[in-house]
Amino acid sequence: MTSILEPPSAVPTGGGTGGGPTRHLRVAVIGSGFSGLGMAVRLLQRGMDDFLVFERADEVGGTWRDNSYPGAACDVMSHLYSFSFAQNPGWKSTFGKQEELLAYLRDVADRFGVRPHIRFGHELLAARWDEPTRRWYIETSQGDYTAQVLVSGTGYLSEPAVPDIPGLADFTGTVFHSSRWDHEHDLTGRSVAVIGTGASAIQFVPKIQPQVGRLDLYQRTPAWIGPKNDKPTSALQSALLHKVPGYQNFRRNFNMWGREVLAFVMKRPKVAGKMQKMASDHLKKSVADPELRQRLTPDYVMACKRLLFSNTWYPAIQQPNVDLVTDAIAEVRPTSIVTADGTEREIDTIILGTGFKATDRPIAGRVTGRGGRLLRDVWREHGMAAHRGTTVAGFPNLFLLLGPNTTLGHSSQVVMIEAQIGYVLDALAQMDKRGLASVEVREEAQRAWNDEVRRRLDGTVWNAGNCRSWYLDEHGRNPSIWPTYTWRFRRRTRRFDPAEYRLATSVGAGRPALDHA
Repeated sequence: MTSILEPPSAVPTGGGTGGGPTRHLRVAVIGSGFSGLGMAVRLLQRGMDDFLVFERADEVGGTWRDNSYPGAACDVMSHLYSFSFAQNPGWKSTFGKQEELLAYLRDVADRFGVRPHIRFGHELLAARWDEPTRRWYIETSQGDYTAQVLVSGTGYLSEPAVPDIPGLADFTGTVFHSSRWDHEHDLTGRSVAVIGTGASAIQFVPKIQPQVGRLDLYQRTPAWIGPKNDKPTSALQSALLHKVPGYQNFRRNFNMWGREVLAFVMKRPKVAGKMQKMASDHLKKSVADPELRQRLTPDYVMACKRLLFSNTWYPAIQQPNVDLVTDAIAEVRPTSIVTADGTEREIDTIILGTGFKATDRPIAGRVTGRGGRLLRDVWREHGMAAHRGTTVAGFPNLFLLLGPNTTLGHSSQVVMIEAQIGYVLDALAQMDKRGLASVEVREEAQRAWNDEVRRRLDGTVWNAGNCRSWYLDEHGRNPSIWPTYTWRFRRRTRRFDPAEYRLATSVGAGRPALDHA
């Protein structure tokens, strides 16, 4: 059986050097996807060059480097799913495809001179806060470092979730996760099982369906799917984008504010239920068989799970070589899958479209804060939470980009990333201005913020009682969604408020002086 999780672009890594830190940094950034690259660019633009970006793979790109499966694309307009400070007038269509988005991120790294600050093949193994020296001790697979400030840009859709199915490890064929696509494995004529019918599967299934011999789709829960209005960029639009100053910025802002309307709709189940007609009509128009249409109809209000868009999914799954299986999987045998009704289906390939560890972030098991407490243990005890989605009590000088409750159901994550980057930059400026060694959010400030987030989540479509989604943790809490408009988050992260933090103004073995201003 081939490896399920090995990143196709990963650099082989060993342990840390164990020879002591090789360099002290003002800022250490983990990851070189949208978050890490955006942070690096903004640091350079502020004249701050004492930083490094640690990347476990051999190229930038994050999600768009790893998810190279056939048909991978964004479902947010390209002009909005890109940095406001690094706009691209050359998008080929409304929604960027994987290759184009990866090329964009590579260009950003080159254009803004970020690459000299990136250390490829450096996987974060552990980061430990040292109270006496007020710095982070960082162990990577290629060496050790120290840093005053640690910024995590690892996101929340970076580690594949592999289902715990009896017998999966004993399957003798080929198994891989959609985010670790095995491009060397020829699917032509194969008997393929796809487990999961979420955002990734609805993109790659239409691409592989004409190629495979037989395709079994194992669906646990159907998704609401709307039509995707993806159009090639016309010659006129291209000319306007390239030649008219401010036009692309206008398009970007117009789309951003238009999507705020969706936030109003989606957070109200009754209103979202009316909007659901769009997806319901798309299903009726696409699937004539009433029995199949029933199996594809969700029993929850649209938007409690991630909204999906496709014009090719429904046609693909109605082809003669496709079988939609809605019975639960009982076990995987060496050459087959058996469902709860006793049916055994012979296969030679399994593709896992089972998503990511969104509420159990692996980096939390590698970061140790004040008092020797692991971030994962703190979150397990109190729930995954952060102040303004960015800082965590007990973890001085740690900033999480796309931290808890920053996931959007209606707009572009790049909007949230840029807001958080601005917050981190203002924190660094405040530290310089006041001569601070560290900043640590006060527990009461973090608690007040998260109480407010929970109040805003109450009664929304994302917390609907009959809906289980990857937004929710094992206890039914929602540590993922930002439940209101992006402009509110941008406004609330515009300034770093020192009054919300414990501020250490000296470094030494004794107790640091605190500035309560």
